[in-house]
Amino acid sequence: MTPLEDLLIRRIAATGPIRLADYMAECLLHPTHGYYTTRMPFGRAGDFTTAPEISQMFGELLGLCLAQYWLDLGRPSPFALAEVGPGRGTLMADVLRATARVPGFHDAMRVVMIDASPRLREIQRTALGTTPATWVDHAAELPDLPLFLLANEFFDALPIRQFTRDPAGWRETMVTTDGARLSIALAAPAPIALLDDRLTDTAPGDIVEVCPAAAPIMAEIAARIARHGGAALIVDYGDRHLTGDSFQALRNHAYADPLAEPGLADLTAHVDFQTLAEAAAPCPHAFTTQGALLTALGIDARAATLGNRLDGQALQSHLAATRRLTHPAEMGTLFKALAIHAPGTPVPPGFPQS
Repeated sequence: MTPLEDLLIRRIAATGPIRLADYMAECLLHPTHGYYTTRMPFGRAGDFTTAPEISQMFGELLGLCLAQYWLDLGRPSPFALAEVGPGRGTLMADVLRATARVPGFHDAMRVVMIDASPRLREIQRTALGTTPATWVDHAAELPDLPLFLLANEFFDALPIRQFTRDPAGWRETMVTTDGARLSIALAAPAPIALLDDRLTDTAPGDIVEVCPAAAPIMAEIAARIARHGGAALIVDYGDRHLTGDSFQALRNHAYADPLAEPGLADLTAHVDFQTLAEAAAPCPHAFTTQGALLTALGIDARAATLGNRLDGQALQSHLAATRRLTHPAEMGTLFKALAIHAPGTPVPPGFPQS
């Protein structure tokens, strides 16, 4: 039993079952025993590998996408180049390297990293090298400037509430205990106003997940883009208006029981991109798959250029990384990309034109 599991069992025994969102928040963010407090989750030595860790091409292409869009919007200066949930800083480091030769881009940018973890901030500072940057805890602290923002595998880690439709209403997924271990239980059926719009596309027995924190964060980002211009690129796994149980745990690059050893595994859920798009109003949006976006941005040509410098195992690893990012059987269609841009401005490069 982990220390956090012991705390949770005692809490539930004293006050009753807790929502799945509360369980996730404790497991991920508990100040002493939380996953992100105690572990380094990213990369081969961690529990999962994100796209920037798989290949430099991911960050390079997204960076050049933002740089081209900055050119398309008339080179606003100064502007905020921001990332929310930047992990080890790998994505931003690749963005900065790829955009270094775009005339005026680095002179005009103000790099802002949105991350509250002191431990990760130090790692990010090392990754960014000599590039000046500012760290803030929340999107609400971004400067009042045109905003060019990246969010890769950020929204999937936000706590969710989960509901099962019942003929008498919705039954919320709760975490409870028998005194010795944690288990899942369903609350009594009740009407849930925030799910009224899901009554038309679900049936009894269907599962719907809601991320309470996602829409306010997206609304804050979109409000800044609507006022000052720019764009946000969100890449994550999920789809539009999802149904089904996507709550999962990852440990040592394999799926694990999300109730076993709380605090020692990463907990995530699929992202409902429809909810994010609706929260971004009045900003328009464009939606595609990660594979389609990277292909449209020129990953094949970039992969060929890099491959010409390699041979043997290095070349095979490079080819495998390219496939992993783009192939439908891997991350290509499981991961989606959402672009948010200001009203009256063009769609960012690589996304379907409306």
